[in-house]
Amino acid sequence: MEPILQVNHLTHTYGVGTPFQRSAVEDMSFAIHAEEFVGIIGHTGSGKSTLIQHLNGLLKPSGGQVLLGGKDIWAEPKKIRDVRFRVGLVFQYPEYQLFEETVYKDIAFGPANQGRTGEELDRCVREAARLVGIRDEQLEKSPFELSGGQKRRVALAGVLAMEPDVLVLDEPTAGLDPAGRENLMANIRDYHRNKHKTILLVSHSMDEIARNVDRILVLKNAHILMSGTPAEVFARGEELLDAGLDVPQVTQIAMALKRRGLAIDPAVYTVESLERQLLALRKGGALC
Repeated sequence: MEPILQVNHLTHTYGVGTPFQRSAVEDMSFAIHAEEFVGIIGHTGSGKSTLIQHLNGLLKPSGGQVLLGGKDIWAEPKKIRDVRFRVGLVFQYPEYQLFEETVYKDIAFGPANQGRTGEELDRCVREAARLVGIRDEQLEKSPFELSGGQKRRVALAGVLAMEPDVLVLDEPTAGLDPAGRENLMANIRDYHRNKHKTILLVSHSMDEIARNVDRILVLKNAHILMSGTPAEVFARGEELLDAGLDVPQVTQIAMALKRRGLAIDPAVYTVESLERQLLALRKGGALC
């Protein structure tokens, strides 16, 4: 099956021809398939933000290409706006981009610019609002009357209302309290499961990544360090730590137990899987 997104030898260089020239992304290649839920992790400065801004044409490559549905997104530069409707990007702290008089108008802004009107526009707005847990009576409120978590949902709904093929989320839960983080991630999981859409999630929370994605891309110094399932990536926990990244708390416990000589698989990233391993060791007499 052809990938929905394919990145081929992508490079982006800032300050070309100056003493400050540097590549924020260098010779990256990977593919994203329809309905995948992919996590992107990396230390600050690894290239995450630069990479995702290429996926919907906010940045133009210095080299290489981004294919959407098999077609180079820059093949027809005048149509790059259409790419941005198909690949929806939600920036970190998106609530700061709210500007309309009401929640309804803010959510409607994107689909209205797609040319949707009347009943179709109303359907897009109300369906997106429901997906992120915004009640009908909140739609006529000013977005600035809402809490931080509710504002975050409004901003997300504004992108979902455009019904993109691919949703790219840059630290969507940053700054929220634990309950707000879990509620928002539950909305995102429901959207992925019910709408069968492709999602790319950038996050510094390894526990958030481990619990939600099917596959992880690990970035380091403008390159892809590793790629694989959560189990495959977190099995290389020592490499992640060397790259300045964290690992899930459960993985840290598994790594510590292994260093103590216990036969623990460091690929553990859920409490349930660690409990199963510890129970097996206890039954085998390795634990008393």
